[in-house]
Amino acid sequence: MKQDYTIDPCLRGLCAAGCGRSDHQLNTFDYMADVPGNQDTSDLVEVQFKNTRKAYFHNDNRLPLQKGDLVAVEAMPGHDIGVVTLTGSLVPLQLEKAQLKPGTEIRRIYRKARPADIEKWHESQALEQDTMIQSRQIAKDLGLEMKIGDVEYQGDGQKAIFYYIADGRVDFRQLIRVLADTFHVRIEMRQIGARQEAGRIGGFGPCGREMCCATWLKNFQSVGTGAARYQDIAPNPQKLAGQCAKLKCCLNYEVDTYMEAGRKIPPRDFHLETEEGTWYYFKADILSGLVTYSLDRRMAKSLTAISADRAQEVMALNQKGEKPESLDDVVREAPVRPVDLAEQEDLTRFDKAKRRKKKRKGNRGGNETQETAENDGE
Repeated sequence: MKQDYTIDPCLRGLCAAGCGRSDHQLNTFDYMADVPGNQDTSDLVEVQFKNTRKAYFHNDNRLPLQKGDLVAVEAMPGHDIGVVTLTGSLVPLQLEKAQLKPGTEIRRIYRKARPADIEKWHESQALEQDTMIQSRQIAKDLGLEMKIGDVEYQGDGQKAIFYYIADGRVDFRQLIRVLADTFHVRIEMRQIGARQEAGRIGGFGPCGREMCCATWLKNFQSVGTGAARYQDIAPNPQKLAGQCAKLKCCLNYEVDTYMEAGRKIPPRDFHLETEEGTWYYFKADILSGLVTYSLDRRMAKSLTAISADRAQEVMALNQKGEKPESLDDVVREAPVRPVDLAEQEDLTRFDKAKRRKKKRKGNRGGNETQETAENDGE
């Protein structure tokens, strides 16, 4: 009888078609890639360009696109070359997450990239590094307070995007004219922040993983010092700052959990009164819910760690004018002394036996000497 070796689709695990190249930033896994009819649910396609720049296009021609395909998309002017990163039903969700401005035009995909398109694209990419260095020198000569962090050429080489960082408003109209005369392309200036620049450059964080802004984080939220204060982190700028010299984005990840757990911790300025004395707040472990108190305001003396619930109970008793017997409610028993086998017997007991033997021998020798003397007298 022939056996059936087909595998249940629910047990197949991850789909290989949904995996992308790991050298692309903001890489996404298309877990719907192997679902039948997924391509027909939506004609929207997510296309990624240099570094973290992504855009969305209509697949009006119904091209059989898969993740990783190079496509020529509509641009203004000409066309651009990008890599397909997502297709099917997940693209509308990504489009909603991107929070595009109302009225944003969604262009279309022309075709899959031809060899001539790819060759022209590589030629344009080869010019980006030199263009960035020259443009920085031009901006410096014009006396502009800005930093050009990256340059991206369009796939057909007709336009170049200059990404710059500036603290204030910059009048770069003269800069655009000089750049257009120097490089003979259409110029587009885009201002980005320090966090966006770090995401475009990429790198590794102190945690040992790739930076979040280069892997999955798109929307950047402001990070304040209050996030570190709620988590009881020492305000050390060298440890709190990321690769972009700004506060780490990961400080916001757990701040809500710490804020919720911190509501159960008693205030620092409230002292607990017991019959043993006055206990002062020393430190707290917010997530475990333990609070440590000291009998001295200025130094660690008789440190005692109690739960936040117990601290609230003592606070309630103090507000009523009562004082508990001790800070913690644990009944203390007399410590059990460990049994030492060496203490069960006296270590000098063998010495006493030797002394007795010596004493007996001495007595016998004295008696024998006395008997010998009496015989000699006779």
